[in-house]
Amino acid sequence: MRRAPESERGFNVSLYETVFIARQDISGTQVDALADTFQQLIADQGGEIKKREYWGLRNLAYRMNKNRKGHYVLFNIDAPPAAVAEMERTMRINEDVLRYLTIRVETLEEGPSPVMQSRGSREDRPRRDRDRYGEPRDGDRPAAEPAPAPAATAEPAAEPTEA
Repeated sequence: MRRAPESERGFNVSLYETVFIARQDISGTQVDALADTFQQLIADQGGEIKKREYWGLRNLAYRMNKNRKGHYVLFNIDAPPAAVAEMERTMRINEDVLRYLTIRVETLEEGPSPVMQSRGSREDRPRRDRDRYGEPRDGDRPAAEPAPAPAATAEPAAEPTEA
């Protein structure tokens, strides 16, 4: 897919994806406020956040600063490089941000990210813990009756002879 030259899209504007992880002990509303400050910072620098997703409180692969979990947030950004550099500087200073990663992309993806798509499919699946206790799941049919024994044939079975 062809990317429009920067001169057609505006002066020195690039596309970025940023994911940051906030500490586990702050609330969801505090994470939203933190994301709002980053969004406002990008807007003040002449950029725009095209998409913002809150991925929730998720387990970390390893402990970071005594945290086992973190609040994940994704931004799709259309902004000049200076705005993204300022946002990263602010994230580095903020004690609530554990880690962040920003990559430059050719195009921004439309629709929900793969993380959000997998979350939706998980909720659609039936729960499996009821199988352990013998309760049928919703929509399950009762067990099929055993098949009838084969019909007797015309020839009698050979009887053992006694010696």
